[in-house]
Amino acid sequence: MKAAILVESLTGNTWKAAERIGADLQQAGWSIVGMNAVRKPDHGAIQQADIVLVGTWVHGLFVVGQKPWGIDNLRGLPSMAGKKVAGFCTYALTPGKSLDVITRELLSTGGEVIGGLTLQRGRLAAHTEEFAAR
Repeated sequence: MKAAILVESLTGNTWKAAERIGADLQQAGWSIVGMNAVRKPDHGAIQQADIVLVGTWVHGLFVVGQKPWGIDNLRGLPSMAGKKVAGFCTYALTPGKSLDVITRELLSTGGEVIGGLTLQRGRLAAHTEEFAAR
């Protein structure tokens, strides 16, 4: 299996989560064909991939108004028709409905959304392992 990973990261937590997910998948025998910023997707890697994983971080006030960062970049993703896709987001206190928003945007690419997960930044190791296992 081949995976492409697209990431939006500000402080590096989401990028680190993506790297951990990629490493966990590689340990399971997967190939990572690309890991790029959502705003600069590698179209070739997306075409090669059996699954495209898309992650961003959650911003907003402490407990209200949470939403995925870079929603316009998610809306600008290329067509992923015929591809399996899954989303993830990193958060500090609460993700709100961010994963639902990510899922909606991934569906609009024509991809088959097979799941997603919120990753609490204080528990990245456990949460990224769970995401890769799913």
